[in-house]
Amino acid sequence: MTKKASTWSFSRLKAFEQCPFQFYHMKVLQTYSEPETEAMLYGTAFHDAAEHYVAGDKELPARFDFAKALLDKLIKRKGEKLPEFKMGLTQDLQPCGFFDDDVWFRGIADLTILNGDVAEVLDYKTGRNAKYADKGQLELMALATFAHYPEVNTVKAGLLFVVANAFVTDKYHRDDIPQMWEKWLTKHARMEKAYETDVWNAHPSGLCKKHCAVLDCVHNGRK
Repeated sequence: MTKKASTWSFSRLKAFEQCPFQFYHMKVLQTYSEPETEAMLYGTAFHDAAEHYVAGDKELPARFDFAKALLDKLIKRKGEKLPEFKMGLTQDLQPCGFFDDDVWFRGIADLTILNGDVAEVLDYKTGRNAKYADKGQLELMALATFAHYPEVNTVKAGLLFVVANAFVTDKYHRDDIPQMWEKWLTKHARMEKAYETDVWNAHPSGLCKKHCAVLDCVHNGRK
């Protein structure tokens, strides 16, 4: 039987939901790894550059000049700026350190702006299309923010598509917490069940034959 599920995050849960079989081989057994693409490397470089620029300890590299005006607007907003803010939660949904022994959930907000009882939580996206933006990440970042900052009653969250020039937003209130957690705990329970039963069913899609790294799957057309 597979060991109990480890610390989770939005991206980890999303990977499980996309295909439990792929998740098992790539995240649990780690027999395969996802190859780094140019898009991934570009995204990582932008996030690093934006973090240091907003923090004020490095200039923005010339390749990212297109986002300078946007980042300058964020810097000028009222409130305390927390670039690349790491948050952890225990299994009883209490705040903890990102690397604490009892950490259960981990999330990183690309930029958090604290202003009294309101927080802005932003995530930079370098994709060229915002059409299929998933706001689930914003919900979990809002929940973690509420846990870490009891004075915050409203979280204004957004996915900032810096290349596509789009901004996907939502707003969350402290009163929403029970309903929001009910949804995410239900989702997480499905992943826990897979660990407990050691059942990892494949979810075939149009990406299997050409893009999946897991060659052991019957749906993979590259083996």
